[in-house]
Amino acid sequence: MEFSKVFIINISILTTLTYTAMLIHKYLLHQASGVLKYALSVLLAIGAGWLTMVYSFDFGLDIKFDLRFLPLIICTLVYSNPIILLVIGVGIGAARLTFGLNSAAWAGCLNMVLLGVLCVVLNMLLKKLDWNFWAKITVVIFAVNIANCVNVVLYGTIPKEIYISQIVPAILPASILLSFFYVFMLSDFHLERRRVADVQIAHDSLQKQTDQLIETRKILEEKAHQLMLSSQYKSEFLANMSHELRTPLNSIIALSQFIIDGDKQEEGSEAAEYAAIIHSSGQELLRLIDDILDLSKVEAGRMEILSEEVIISEITYVMQHSFRHIAEQKELEFIIQEDPDLPALIHTDALRLQQILRNLLSNAFKFTAYGSVTLKVWKPEPGIEGMSGDWVAFSVMDTGIGIPDKMQEPIFEAFQQADGSISRKYGGTGLGLSISRALTGLLGGRLELTSTAGQGSTFTLFLPIR
Repeated sequence: MEFSKVFIINISILTTLTYTAMLIHKYLLHQASGVLKYALSVLLAIGAGWLTMVYSFDFGLDIKFDLRFLPLIICTLVYSNPIILLVIGVGIGAARLTFGLNSAAWAGCLNMVLLGVLCVVLNMLLKKLDWNFWAKITVVIFAVNIANCVNVVLYGTIPKEIYISQIVPAILPASILLSFFYVFMLSDFHLERRRVADVQIAHDSLQKQTDQLIETRKILEEKAHQLMLSSQYKSEFLANMSHELRTPLNSIIALSQFIIDGDKQEEGSEAAEYAAIIHSSGQELLRLIDDILDLSKVEAGRMEILSEEVIISEITYVMQHSFRHIAEQKELEFIIQEDPDLPALIHTDALRLQQILRNLLSNAFKFTAYGSVTLKVWKPEPGIEGMSGDWVAFSVMDTGIGIPDKMQEPIFEAFQQADGSISRKYGGTGLGLSISRALTGLLGGRLELTSTAGQGSTFTLFLPIR
């Protein structure tokens, strides 16, 4: 009975030590290196054998009975390197000597070394056999327990007759049963940990998939919203375009009929006026069609850019000449400013540069009822974000209606205006800024906007000098 109590205490100690080691591994050593974990596991096995000897059954004369060999049984199927088993056996044997150097201690040390050798042999043999875990552990448990008894008979200090007749019948069955119990408990604990780990992995995977689904749903909702807005803008564009095309065409048809009927009238100023209106309407129609064609070319990647030397003063002169009459008609002040440190020439496509400035100035005059429109050409300071080398800037500033913050980015998209009703009040299709930004990209520059609703806007075109 005393043997059983000691062995049960040993099992409790080993179980507590194993669980504590797993907690330390989980919370303190989860980021430690593999070599450190391996070394600590070997020391743990030796320490477990030593701890069972602390709570062993003492026969007197320093003779101890315990389950010090149980860590060897577990380690036989855990470690891939068989030499480690010999190290553990020698380590537990050396731990026996810490309780006193006498014949019983040396016999116990020799016993553990021999059991370590046996576990090395078992480890090497069982690797070659395609058995399951319980078949292998059964062989190891019986072999180690029986070998332990044989070693005590051969090398122990207890009289052989007493040991065989009185002690072996009690300790051998208890040792085998407790060995199976500890292995089963440890295996079940390990399986439970694996189940928990699998559940955690499944939970993390499910959470990740859920997050991905939520993110995908947000993206789809955003895309659906964008598609809805795009459809709305395109519908407004088609309606506006229909109106813009119908008005000049109606004028051409009606006034052409007047000219035909005018054969009965004398040639005079009225016919010339009609012809001028026809010409103006035709030009407006041509510009609309050109805008559509330019946008289609840019989107298809068919727009050709010709880099040549462009005189800045000529560009400003052309703009002044083109918009002077519009400024006079609307009673607006048209100002052109050129910084004195500007280079005389830049290398770019003159036609596309003029097209961009025309679009910007047209919008400025269109949406400005009073005040002024300014075209300023200046040289930015070096080191502006995203720009290296020498640049030149063209700023178109107006005192018009301005653009709300939320519409300052969408307004550059095709078919969009700050307000769908603007086209009905001011005219236009909303393609000018989209074409301007696309052409700016082809010229290697960038187009920026600063605006405050009701206080005017400033569009700045940055172009590299070369």
